[in-house]
Amino acid sequence: MRSILLIAFAASSFAQQPVRFSMPSMGDSTNLPQQRIGVDDLVGISVYDSPELTRSVRVGSDGTIRLPMLKQRIKAEGLMPSELENAIGDALKSEDIFIDPIVTVSLVESRSRPINVVGAVKMPLTFQATGLTTLLDALSRAGGLSDDAGSEILISKAQPGADGKPVVLTRRISVSGLIDLADPELNVRLDGGEEIRVPDAGKVYVVGNIKHPGAFPIKDGSESTVLKALALSEGLMPFATKTAYIYRQETSGGKNEIPIELDKIMHRKAPDVPLLANDILYIPDNKGRRNVVYALEKVVGIGGAAAAASIYLAR
Repeated sequence: MRSILLIAFAASSFAQQPVRFSMPSMGDSTNLPQQRIGVDDLVGISVYDSPELTRSVRVGSDGTIRLPMLKQRIKAEGLMPSELENAIGDALKSEDIFIDPIVTVSLVESRSRPINVVGAVKMPLTFQATGLTTLLDALSRAGGLSDDAGSEILISKAQPGADGKPVVLTRRISVSGLIDLADPELNVRLDGGEEIRVPDAGKVYVVGNIKHPGAFPIKDGSESTVLKALALSEGLMPFATKTAYIYRQETSGGKNEIPIELDKIMHRKAPDVPLLANDILYIPDNKGRRNVVYALEKVVGIGGAAAAASIYLAR
């Protein structure tokens, strides 16, 4: 008898509890920041009390989505999630599937707003613009600028032209203004579809009879000169000639050989000579002096040859 009363009480209590309807799960549908939906985005759609319509759908290449039981495709590209909710609700009512549907739409995965970061950065990458994304955000994701980055950042994006064909527009951003001066107007907002390219700094090449031949970058638009290039290469070797040569690529496509009086520049009897990006500074070897020193070594020994060579080379 006691057991019967307990069962009757439990049944009465359950009957008084409100009935709860649970929405079918769409899996991991973490909402991204509110933004317009684009081609190839993944949207999560939930229709109240309709598990067959609750699902994740990929936006097609034509910018539309398709749901079961609906004859028409629904335009999704360019809509905010709330606008797509209304469009789905209107379609369900117009085809007499629901009288007053409750639709919820969320952006699960974004693939329509890629940003490419390439060039002189530490980790070139492609990522999706979600929420507020700026140029500094993009460079930070790429690990920052590399040591050989130039003085400008190029931002390119295709825009529809007057004839309907896409036209690529490019904006130049000063690295010094963006990073050193922290100019907020240069930290432009990125909406997706941009390519951020950081060109390498211009280089001058120093070869020949010097201690450390190599390529040396020209930073921040600063001028490079023969003396600066020699300092970066740690100076001349003992048998450098008095005349050096600059090999320069001309705009016409030809190459120009420019002789310079290296000895006079070193002794401040002639002005320093500027170098341009991609110039090659070549310091030849004075074989005649080298042969004289070798001959002196054989005659008077290494110690005596060094003293005699110093007198000879000073001539």
